[in-house]
Amino acid sequence: MRCRSCGTEIAEKALICFRCGAATTDPVRRPYVKKTPSLPLTLFGLLLTGAGIAVAVVTPGVTPVDAAAAGIAAVGLGTMGAAFFRKR
Repeated sequence: MRCRSCGTEIAEKALICFRCGAATTDPVRRPYVKKTPSLPLTLFGLLLTGAGIAVAVVTPGVTPVDAAAAGIAAVGLGTMGAAFFRKR
């Protein structure tokens, strides 16, 4: 068989051309494409986390507001995690 790239005669079972290095068959797998996290979802999570922390810091003493602030911060962190680990 002949190489599709350079025309050199190569063995029938060759996977690549020994002269130019070109593959003798089409790729079986698609190349890996790195996925980037969703920026708006990440920013929303960051905003929620910051709001929860700010409410917890501003409110004196342990009150139900602290629990709400911790909940808001947890939701914000969860939103950022969802944006980061989400599959597309």
